Parts: sequence; structure tokens; C-alpha cells
Amino acid sequence: MISFLLSLAALVLGYIFYGRLIERVFQPDNRLTPAVAMADGIDYIVMPHWKIFMIQFLNIAGTGPIFGAIMGAKFGPACYLWIVFGCIFAGAVHDYISGMLSMRNKGDGLPELVGIYLGKHTKRVMLVFSVLLLIMVGTVFVYSPAEILQHMWGSSLMWILVIFAYYVVATMLPIDKIIGKIYPLFAFALLFMAVALMAYLLVKWPTLPELWDGLGNMGKAADKSFTDELFPCLFITVACGAISGFHATQSPLMARCVKSERMGRPIFYGAMITEGVVALIWATVASYFFYGKPTPACQLIAGAQTTGFHTSAPAVVNLVCNDWLGMLGGVLALLGVVAAPITSGDTAFRSARLIVAETFNLNQRAIPKRLIICIPLFLISIAMLIWQSANPDGFNVIWQYFGWANQTLAVFTLWTATVYLVQQHKPYLITLIPALFMTTVCTTFLFVSKQAFGLPVTIGYPLGGATLIIAIVWFCLWLHRWKAANDK
Repeated sequence: MISFLLSLAALVLGYIFYGRLIERVFQPDNRLTPAVAMADGIDYIVMPHWKIFMIQFLNIAGTGPIFGAIMGAKFGPACYLWIVFGCIFAGAVHDYISGMLSMRNKGDGLPELVGIYLGKHTKRVMLVFSVLLLIMVGTVFVYSPAEILQHMWGSSLMWILVIFAYYVVATMLPIDKIIGKIYPLFAFALLFMAVALMAYLLVKWPTLPELWDGLGNMGKAADKSFTDELFPCLFITVACGAISGFHATQSPLMARCVKSERMGRPIFYGAMITEGVVALIWATVASYFFYGKPTPACQLIAGAQTTGFHTSAPAVVNLVCNDWLGMLGGVLALLGVVAAPITSGDTAFRSARLIVAETFNLNQRAIPKRLIICIPLFLISIAMLIWQSANPDGFNVIWQYFGWANQTLAVFTLWTATVYLVQQHKPYLITLIPALFMTTVCTTFLFVSKQAFGLPVTIGYPLGGATLIIAIVWFCLWLHRWKAANDK
């Protein structure tokens, strides 16, 4: 528990000091924001800053900082370090700069920003890549809540149709009609659940593995069937609680609603730090569940001991909330496991609609023009749903590729931010170092993961290292050419 408290303090201090540094580097000013200059009553609408923060938090969170942190805790206390350092120095910087860049560029989405700073060819790749990722997000966040709800009442197909009907309505309506009114309540529920669980942990004060007990792969020591390598798998597994490329597709939604650039740090950087706190709490809950001494919580909660270390993340949420928080916990667990992914899914489709609209210069004031974009997106998602419903392992396959694609999207965003900082003659190391690290993580994962090449680590790790060297050399050559061209 000492490691948890130290990590919690580090996140708060990171927001206060490093967040302020990042803000000074970017230098927000008093210029008109897109919400004011381009108000259209649909997507560009000025909203209260507290409401934007809550919506941003829910949009980027969903169940990411819960499920990812639970699965990441299986690796041991190394999970704490990734959440803290990843969140402060990578994830929050990633979210802040992507949101602020969108605000500086008329509320443009990620592909447009990539095109501005990395070139038209990269923009085309990012357009396809980001839209497919967003469709995958919407798809997995239809399927998973539908599977949970069918055990309460109805069938999976019925809930899929209900959730899709909601997606159509929420994606088409102005952002302040449903998202602006309901989402802050769901965000409050997620935060309340996290605070309640933290209070329970502080009262119980369980004996947990600490950072000084070792940073090795505790999962392998606990169960030989746990074959994931700590590097790079931990950094792919814990995404939304540390850094997530999906956030860069969501930040422009709120960048179109912010009245002042000076609110960027509490909204974008602050929401990511808040998500890190939620991830930290759930990582500690999971550590107690899997590794608590003298008896792990999985053996103390009725019904959990049958699967122990291999209990799924959603099952851990339901078991812990119902056992620790009672009836209220059950309701909050339902909001966390069902409502949160649904809300992330609908904003994913909304982001995809706006990205396509920007690419083809389609005005979104008229409903038919919104339908022209939405219908193909929903049809692709339905096709994915049919495939994964017919395939017993379909959901897991899509989720695994989503995890890698999510972090790869963060790589593109960090390189975009780095180029921007170079061009503005600002300290670019704040994004270059995370960009290099995440580039190495994603490429190494491709080499060693069973879902990709599945090479042994004796080969995959050197190849990942070679990728890092290539990225450094490539950036240095580009920087040299850019300076030569602009010093004339």
C-alpha cells in the first residue's frame, strides 16, 4: 500500500509541476477558439469547463483504466511505475498537445493534424488507420456490454440492436443534447466508484507487493501459464491508464467546445491524470485480488476462488464491487462495465464521422449529410459484430489488435507533436522521448507477440532495439534537413 500512496502523490505532483511546464512550453493565449469562432450548434458549441472535463474524462476512460489496470496488475508492482511515468510524461502530454493542436487548427481531427505536420502520405495512412480503429472501438464496446446485459434480461442480439439504436441517435444529435447532459453523470459514477474502493483499501490496508520487492514479471512466477513478457506486453496492456492513441481522436471533440485555450491544462492534461488515478486504484485492487497476503482477495470473495489468478477483468470488477460496496457497488459496477463502454463507443463513431467529414469537406449541419457518413461506418461495424459473434474467439482477436493499434496511434500523435514543437522552436524532447519509447514498444510487440510474428525474445528484442536506432537516425536526418532549409 505504501507504493500505491507514493504513486498517487507522484501523479498529483506531476499535474502540478510537469503539467505547468508543458503548458508553458505550448503557451496558450487569448485567441478565439473554434467553439467561439466556428459555432454551428452541432459539434462546435461552447460548454461549461467543468462539463467538458467530465465528458473528456469519460470519453478517454470508458473501461480502459479499469480492465487494463486489472490485467496489468498481474505483472506485479512494475505496473505502478508504468501508470505513473507513462501518465505524467507521455499520456497527459499526448492528450494535452493533441487537444491544443486541434484547437489551434479549427478543431481538426487527428488525420488532418498528422497531414499538416507529417505530410499528405502519412495523412492518408492515418485516415484509414484511425477510422478503422474507431470502428473497432465502437464494435467491441457494443459487444461487451451486450454480453453482460443478456445475463440480466433479454438476448445479446436484442441488446446489440438497442445499443446500436442509441449510437445512431447520439452520433447524429448535437453534442450538447445527450453527451453534454448525461455523460457528466456517468463520469461522476466512475469517479465515485474509484474513491469508494480507495477508501476500502485504506481501511483494510492489505499487505501487497511493493516496488522494492522487485520489478520482474510476477505473473510468470505466480503461474507458469502466464506467458506474456513484461516488455512490451505491460505497455500494451495498460494503455488508457498510461497513454492511449484513442485519446487523440477524442480530444478534438472537446477542443471544439472549449471557450479559452487556458483551460487546456485542466481539461486535457488533468483528465489524463485523473484517469491515471483511477487506473492506479484498480491496479491496487487487482493486486490485492491476486497477490494479497496472507490470503489474496480472490480466495476471500465467494465465487472468485475457482478461477483465481485467471479471473477475467470484468469478473474482478463485478466480484469486488458487489462484495466490497454492496448493492450500491453493484449498480456502480454496472455503470462502469456497461455504461462506460457504450459512451466511449458512441463518441468513437462521432469522431469517425467528423474525421471523414473533414477529409471530404462535407458540411455536417444537415442530417442527410451526417447519414451519408454514418451508414457505411455502422455497416462495417455490423459486419465485424457478425464475424465475432460467429467466432468463439472473435472478441479477443479484435481486442488484441485494437490494443496494438491503439498504442500505434499514440506513436503517430507523439511524432506529430514532436514535429510541431521543432517547427515552433520549442523544447521537443518532451514528446521525442515518449515517441521513441512507444515506437520501440509497438514494433517489439509485433516481433514477439503471438498475435503477430511470435519470434523468440532473443530475436525480437534486438529487432526492437534496431527499430529504436533507425527511428533516432531518421529523426536526426530530418531535423538536420529542416534546420538547413529554414536557416537560409
